[in-house]
Amino acid sequence: MMLKHVFVTTAALSLVAVAQAAPTPAPPAVSGGLSAAQIVEKNVAARGGLAAWHGVQSMTWKGKLGAGATVYEVASGGKLKTQQREEALLPFTLEFKRPQKTRLEIQFKGQTAVQVFDGAQGWKQRPYLGRSSWDAYTADEVKQAAAEPGIDGFLIDYAARGARVELAGAEKVEDRDTYKLKVTLRGGQVRHVWVDKKTFLEAKVEGVPRRLDGKPHAVEIYLREFKPEGGVVIPHVIETRVQGLRKAEKITVESVTVNPSLDNARFTKTA
Repeated sequence: MMLKHVFVTTAALSLVAVAQAAPTPAPPAVSGGLSAAQIVEKNVAARGGLAAWHGVQSMTWKGKLGAGATVYEVASGGKLKTQQREEALLPFTLEFKRPQKTRLEIQFKGQTAVQVFDGAQGWKQRPYLGRSSWDAYTADEVKQAAAEPGIDGFLIDYAARGARVELAGAEKVEDRDTYKLKVTLRGGQVRHVWVDKKTFLEAKVEGVPRRLDGKPHAVEIYLREFKPEGGVVIPHVIETRVQGLRKAEKITVESVTVNPSLDNARFTKTA
């Protein structure tokens, strides 16, 4: 289980000669005349500003993670009735440390599931499955973790991480007008981010497709209730919707600590 937030170079050398020989084309714009670079600039300002984010070296989120409601049948009066068990809310702690370290702990039935990534390798410990040992990430899980944007999200300081952002149009997201941005990561992966035209905060982020029944299903991550924390602005409600599943997964961030002291050992497997 992963939190995806929760909010990452092109072949620049091969373009140098072309850039010197021909004028640089104007960036695309949509209604309002804003380019992708201008939209990102306004987004960064709305999130607290680049200087504030450069001052963030680590961060801890604590809150509740929705485990999903359950539908079941019970016998009543000789007939079967369908009932729904309320969604379980599991306490979680998510720690980030630059450049790309993460540690996720989830409390479940008195046990703690742990998932760590040190920037190159990852491990998970899942006692609720009867496993007390650490299992290494699969190759696909390592690739996915390496492509995640970490603390900043996909837009803040994107160029410094070798990503490229282009304007892909304008769309409605939950009755809000948004700019749709195409983000091409250093490794070539493409993710889309929708930025609210009024607040310039992220409204939605494209997640990594999930395989269900042997087929990939699109994932959409909605970011809501942005609040200032330690000089930067953080979403406090994150809702993940998977194509083909009726119930969304909801994460509520109850507290944020900026720049806590986190030892590097917390992001690797332990005995």
